[in-house]
Parts: sequence; C-alpha cells; structure tokens
Amino acid sequence: MTVSGSMSSGYCSLEEDIEDYFFTARENLSRKTVKVQDEPKQEKKPSIQELRQRIETFNSMVQNGLIMKMTEDGTYTGFIKVHLKLQRPVTVTDTHEPPSIITMKPMSSRSSGDKNTSFYLPLDAVKQLHISSMTTTSEVIRGLLQKFQVLDDPLKFALFKQMQKDGQVLFQKLALTEHPLYLRLIAGPETEKLSFVLKENETGEVQWEAFTVPELQNFLLILDKEEKEKVQQVQKKYAAFREHLQDALTVATKNPL
Repeated sequence: MTVSGSMSSGYCSLEEDIEDYFFTARENLSRKTVKVQDEPKQEKKPSIQELRQRIETFNSMVQNGLIMKMTEDGTYTGFIKVHLKLQRPVTVTDTHEPPSIITMKPMSSRSSGDKNTSFYLPLDAVKQLHISSMTTTSEVIRGLLQKFQVLDDPLKFALFKQMQKDGQVLFQKLALTEHPLYLRLIAGPETEKLSFVLKENETGEVQWEAFTVPELQNFLLILDKEEKEKVQQVQKKYAAFREHLQDALTVATKNPL
C-alpha cells in the first residue's frame, strides 16, 4: 500500500467524461490466464439475501441515480468511476478522430510504417463504467484500453483503490481477480470512502524491452525536458543567492566596522 501525503484528491479540478461505457465482460472481453501476484483474501461469500439487503441500502444512499440492480441468477450490475492518473504517454491507433478522452498533445515521434501515435491522457480524467459483479480488475483494465484504442500491454497498468484516512490519501493495488463492483457495494456510494484509480503498474525494475521504440523516444524527450527545467531552477536559485551576497558585500563596504 502506498501513501500520499496530500489531503485533497483534486477531484474539483477534474473534467469528467460523463459518457457511460457499457460492457459485459463475458461477452466483449476474451478471458486469458495471467499470473496474479496479489491474490485477494478469501472472504465468506454473502448469500443472495444479504446481497439484496446491501444493494437496497446502497441504492437508498445514491443521489445521482446510478443504482445497482440484481438479476435473477444472483449477480448484479452497477457503476464505478475510474480516475486516470497516468504519467507516461500511451500508444493509440492513429485515426482521424482520436477517442474523446485523449488530449490533443501527440508526441512528435511516430514509428515509421505504423499507424500508431503516442498521446498523453489527461491527468485525473474520469471514466464511468457500467459493469457486473462478475467483472474482474483485469477485465476493467482491458476494457478501458479497448474502449480508447490503447495498444499498450494491459500488464503495464494497474487498478488501485483509493481511500482517505486520518488526513491521508491511501492507495492499494487490486489483484487482477478482484471484483471492483463488490468493493463499491461494500464501501457504499461515497467516493471519499472508496474510489478507483488507473495508474502505471510499478513492479520494481522497469522492463524497458516491453516498450516500443516510439515510447522509448518519448521517455527521452520527457527526461530531456525535465533535465532542462531542473537546470534552470538550480541556476535561478544560485543567481538569487549570488545577488544576496553581492548586496551584503555592498552594505559591508559602505559601513565598515
């Protein structure tokens, strides 16, 4: 679990995309076996009656109309919101009309012969998903990438649950087999208690061979820009310090002891 010292989550500055994205994991997403590093703790499975009571309680607290609905087979559907907090550019299909959530800030490098372009997704953008209780974390990630035509490997990304406690914002990575809608049901509709965040999957050492040439070139551009900005900050700092020293010397020369 990682901890951010910031009290505010910055939601007031979000440009929320309110378009609803409906997908049924079993119909639209192909399942595949993946290695899961963080298996969720086994909890006692609630009965259908317990789930129905929880859903009724949840719906009574909802103020935006985004209620949950139980089906005859005991599963249920509902909404979650995913906040995108991606620091790196993503590779998308180069079309005449890019997905609406992607900012028009294309990186200058483009792989020759490939109709792909690297873009920055807007920081703290929000996407609302309609999913079922059977939808897993892995399927939510892959569904988002498919929706916005992102070509990057889904394993480069991770879904986190964000909570606030004692004035701190806490992030915990979700296992790929967890069910986000169940977590939403247990926590209730208040986003301060629980919200979902899509971030880069930081697994320790960066596997550079997993990135394409345009992505690596983009990273070099970003590092070069950050280096120049840092140099300017240091130069400005020491220029101000030099000016203070010169002022002090001038005063000392005019008023010797």
